[in-house]
Amino acid sequence: MAQTFNAHAHPAPDRSVLNFANRLWRVRRPKPFVLVIEGEVGQEANAASDYLHEQLLLPEWREAFYQLVDATGLVVCLNVHTQHPSYRDVRGRSSKGRLSQGEYYHHDGCTGPVKPRFVEIRCPIQPQTRGVATAVAPHRDVVRAMVQALPAELANLPALAEQDMRPEALSQMDDAALDHLQGLITRTVRKKLNAEGARAYFRQVDDIANAYFEPWALGESRFIANANSGATMQHRRAYQAPHTGGVANGHLVKRWTNEELLLPGQVVDQALMAALCSEAGEEADEETALRCYLGAH
Repeated sequence: MAQTFNAHAHPAPDRSVLNFANRLWRVRRPKPFVLVIEGEVGQEANAASDYLHEQLLLPEWREAFYQLVDATGLVVCLNVHTQHPSYRDVRGRSSKGRLSQGEYYHHDGCTGPVKPRFVEIRCPIQPQTRGVATAVAPHRDVVRAMVQALPAELANLPALAEQDMRPEALSQMDDAALDHLQGLITRTVRKKLNAEGARAYFRQVDDIANAYFEPWALGESRFIANANSGATMQHRRAYQAPHTGGVANGHLVKRWTNEELLLPGQVVDQALMAALCSEAGEEADEETALRCYLGAH
């Protein structure tokens, strides 16, 4: 029987043990919305394994693991050795002259009526390490931070001057209202700041929102709650220094695990996958890109 994860029974902030799927796991919680799974207790000396697919995502435990992501926000699985065929490359490039779409905070599946429950982003084991961070923070905290970091000269522009951005107003906004305000701010920042000015602005947002942007470890998978019954997170590609280009970097892969790693008898919704993949590519048409990353999320 799959056990239901209790959001209030999470481990202590320091390293501790989580009893899940009839096994004990070494875990730590570096932030309230982050649970890092380091591996199975007692297996430290054994050969590397694909504990993600061989244990955590077995059919009898899969929904319980998904509920763990729902309740936590970000679940990180370290040292996973896998060659599972369901992952695909994260497309997209950044340039010195402009931000890539993925550098703005966003949900996956922004433009469609159906969004993936969460997104799994993975750093495969590869010769080159990954030097670009992926910042992850709760949606409401991101919008609050975007307001707080916004320069006065941008806040006073017509597009934003009529918006009620007081802290008490933000605390009352539902997700749709937060999305709308976030789109207005992102659009304004994109138009009025140059690329490095915008990157500096989002670094401030990362800091104020207390975002998680630990360096990627080879063999690490991050499950980011995206559209679910619990936490709602956003993520972005985050350069922590001026982007000068020409630096070798390890690549990432991704999948929408809930929608793509199916149980026996389930069928992939090909129309949904096509819609999600069309907006995930850096070469998406400008109208789609603007709707997804600069409009309502």
